[in-house]
Amino acid sequence: MTKVTLIGAGNMGGALAKGWLRAGQISLTVADKNPQSLRSLSQAFPDTNLLSVTDDNIKAVQGAEIIVLAVKPWLMQPVIDEIKQAVDTTRQVVVSDAANFTTDRLAEAFGRAGQYAYAIPNIAAEYADSMNFIAAGKDFTEQSKSLVSQLYDSVGNTLWVEEKQVAAGMMMASCGIAYVFRMIRAMMQAGVEMGFYPAQAQTIAEQTMLGAVSVLRNSGLHPEAAIDKVTTPGGTTIKGINEMDMSGFTSAVIRTLKAGLK
Repeated sequence: MTKVTLIGAGNMGGALAKGWLRAGQISLTVADKNPQSLRSLSQAFPDTNLLSVTDDNIKAVQGAEIIVLAVKPWLMQPVIDEIKQAVDTTRQVVVSDAANFTTDRLAEAFGRAGQYAYAIPNIAAEYADSMNFIAAGKDFTEQSKSLVSQLYDSVGNTLWVEEKQVAAGMMMASCGIAYVFRMIRAMMQAGVEMGFYPAQAQTIAEQTMLGAVSVLRNSGLHPEAAIDKVTTPGGTTIKGINEMDMSGFTSAVIRTLKAGLK
């Protein structure tokens, strides 16, 4: 069983920890300076022997095969300064889950070459539905890639990309999940205006979103071909589609996804 250390149990780190523990495929040590975060995680998984928690980062990395750093970008250097003498970067895999903290920045922070990767998942990892983007550093081995793939595949869909593509993946999937939440919220607002209670409107919006994804995944259809299946000539759907286009919906989505790349 792969031994994994996760430093950082905040929103993203906590989601990864919960997803990995539910998958049950690894032995996980979680380190965090916030005792409440560790306590909450332990309380959520009281019966597992796969989890250990600590506030000692140096102790946490000892014996780990994979070390995942899921702290805020501005905390990465202090954390690395703390643990780097205890980490063997030629044998232990180090993964950055911090935005824009690339493999080159990891090598610079540790002050030496090593088995470095840069990964961007999203909070759906908690429910094994994350879209994960991972880039490997120049010294990354196939064995390490296999280990990291298994780890992230257990909490979602993993795509290995060139490091320059990770930022775009982050906008589409990590930031993008918030944009989907906003779309659902907008559908809810319309539903309430049309006479549904908020809880009903949320259920309708969520199920509609799930249904749309299910159609595309199971049929292999391009979204435009799927749209054609529900747009009767002169019908109500095409009127709504045209209103979306006239309101600049497509342009707004594109601008939103590109905004973080500026």
